[in-house]
Amino acid sequence: MIALKHILCPVDASDFSARALRYAAELASWYDASLTVLSVRPGLMPSSLQLASADVLLLEDPKRKQEEEGALRSFVSEAVGRTAARVVTADGPVVQEILRVAVELPADLMVIGTHGLGGFERVLLGSVTEKVLRKAPCPVLTVPRLATAASAHVVTFKTIVCAIDFSATSHHALDYALSLAQEAGGQLVLIHALEGFSLEPSASFTQFEVTDLHRTLAHEAQQRLEALVPEGARTWCAPEVIVGYGKAYREVLRVADERRADLIVLGVHGHGGFDLALFGSTTQHVVRAATCPVMTVGERAGS
Repeated sequence: MIALKHILCPVDASDFSARALRYAAELASWYDASLTVLSVRPGLMPSSLQLASADVLLLEDPKRKQEEEGALRSFVSEAVGRTAARVVTADGPVVQEILRVAVELPADLMVIGTHGLGGFERVLLGSVTEKVLRKAPCPVLTVPRLATAASAHVVTFKTIVCAIDFSATSHHALDYALSLAQEAGGQLVLIHALEGFSLEPSASFTQFEVTDLHRTLAHEAQQRLEALVPEGARTWCAPEVIVGYGKAYREVLRVADERRADLIVLGVHGHGGFDLALFGSTTQHVVRAATCPVMTVGERAGS
């Protein structure tokens, strides 16, 4: 299982951050982890790189700065309740400072809110959250505005969907999904998509041959999925395995929607979270469109 000792939650005193902070606080409680809340004063920067409420942090008047820090601590206290949290402020480029603090802690998990409907909107490409995702040195939990904990003040992971492509990174992601399912008493749903296989007959294959091939591939994939769940975990995570056909991101989102998932967990290839070459990838599509939190687990998480 995984160990979370330090959780980092960058905030900007917006409702989006409050949602993320509630998740961070709950996870810190589950894992007895320390919680660091970070607010960055970006200074005079292009607006596209600023957090939603960054404009209130631009003032350099000492008295106003003290008032802002007091308001920040009240914001944090209201969001985390009784969970102990260390509040840290920094000055400089927002993304750079977030990543610097994540390395210095070092953070085992970062929790950050997204500002678009259902995660990212196209207009937000290049935003703070996406830039952090690309280079994060640890797993990242992105919390969209539609996350249920936003209104309920209760974090639940009763149904966790974990995408598996049988790579090493997806195996690392499964470790996180299993651990969270155990902590939350949730069900684990494993999904693997068979991409690039048409269900239609062709000049080379008859309908019978196509059907037989898909049946064989699906059976093999299902057996591999079932073998990934440790025997001892079957009694508490009630695992379900699903093999879908078509684009992986569509299948992940479909299953998450049908099962009313509280969390999606994905393994991410490349250094840190996203890699530039991965634009248009399964992970980016899922993070953009998911209506529940998404945890992205990179290669470094398992190293």
